[in-house]
Amino acid sequence: MLAEPTRVRLLWAMLDRELPVNELADLVGKPAPSVSQHLAKLRMARLVHTRREGTQVFYRVENDHVARLVRDAVFNAEHAGADVPRHHQDEATPLRATPRQGAK
Repeated sequence: MLAEPTRVRLLWAMLDRELPVNELADLVGKPAPSVSQHLAKLRMARLVHTRREGTQVFYRVENDHVARLVRDAVFNAEHAGADVPRHHQDEATPLRATPRQGAK
């Protein structure tokens, strides 16, 4: 489920709040029908939870375990570059980028 970048972006947007499809579509820059299909897959995988209010359906990350999984996946991906990852830049004592083994 996390191999698809749009799904990761959707989950990232929902980490701390619930959102309807149209707002999620705006946030990720994709058409609402495409976002709905991704959300349906995330729902089937039990990564998101839905709540209906009138005609709108609101989506949120299923639980803290899923939120932690998404954060860790994104933070780990940020370590792929040579620079200090963004999530370390605001810390009081940021980690320094170290050369990769075999890199010069």
